[in-house]
Amino acid sequence: MSEELDLSPPEVPEPTFLESLLRYGLFLGAIFQLICILAVIIPTSKGHEQEETESSDGRAAEQMKKSKGPATQIRQKLKKESKKKR
Repeated sequence: MSEELDLSPPEVPEPTFLESLLRYGLFLGAIFQLICILAVIIPTSKGHEQEETESSDGRAAEQMKKSKGPATQIRQKLKKESKKKR
C-alpha cells in the first residue's frame, strides 16, 4: 500500500522569460495603480495653493473683462456719432 502513494514533490517546470516578465509587469502595474489611487485620495498642500492662485487669477480675468467692456462701448458710440455726422 505504501508503494502506491507517491509523496515526492510534483514536477513544476521552470517559468520562461516571458512568464517572469509578465509576472513582474503585473506587479509593477498594480503598484502604479495603488500609487495613483492614493494620489487621488490623499490631498496635498500644493493643490490647495494652486486653487487659491487660480481663483485669484479668475478674479483678475473678470476684472480685465469688465474693464474691456466699457472701452468697447465707447468705441461703438464714437463710430455711431461719426456715421451721424456724415
